[in-house]
Amino acid sequence: MARQRVPSGPPAAPAVQRVRLRYAKRGRLRFSSTRDFQRALERALRRAAVPMAFSNGFHPHPRISYANAAPTGTASEAEYVEIALVERVDVEALRLALDEALPVGLDLVQAAEAGSVSLPDLLQASLWQIEFSDVGADELTRARAEFLGRDVAEVTRLFKSGEKTLDARSPVVSMSVAGPAEGSCAILRMVVRHTTPAVRPDDILTALRTYASLEPGSAPLVTRLAQGPLTDAGLIDPLVSR
Repeated sequence: MARQRVPSGPPAAPAVQRVRLRYAKRGRLRFSSTRDFQRALERALRRAAVPMAFSNGFHPHPRISYANAAPTGTASEAEYVEIALVERVDVEALRLALDEALPVGLDLVQAAEAGSVSLPDLLQASLWQIEFSDVGADELTRARAEFLGRDVAEVTRLFKSGEKTLDARSPVVSMSVAGPAEGSCAILRMVVRHTTPAVRPDDILTALRTYASLEPGSAPLVTRLAQGPLTDAGLIDPLVSR
């Protein structure tokens, strides 16, 4: 039997603090992928000399956990990441240093020490906003009513493993319309429960087009405004309820 290889040198230092960060993807940076952000964050951690904890093994990696990233092309005010540190730091000073080191448009807006509940378990639902530049509030209100009146709204999406059919209706907890009674530029806001596989805003837009004949002339701007634990009172800040 071949002898198992063991990495030389001492084991990695243990983590003594875990910090959760909320960041925003704004402007042109909404087109950055999750991998783009990962590279930018790792460079920022090095520039800011953050005392990162690393994994063991032959190829140690910084201990960073990403959770429920928004789709590429979607703006967001509420993306989350957790980092593990080998020294205790002031979380606000850490946030400011990392925000300074990140590109403009990838903005760190909040930081808190991690609690006992895992970050993915706290992210139960998202509040999405969809801005239509050429759809009026009355037309959007009609489409909303038709969509919410359905028990099921099946759509098909292409995954790496092939096409899958999803129900875009059941994860939608609430949906409202804002905007002028006449003219264009209406806004749709909706709270969507996180599911596996995830129902994305594009899936709901497909359902609105399929089942409610909503045909915007140009692509709407989609922004995630918040995500966190889902309660009767709505979404709660996951960095407070931890």
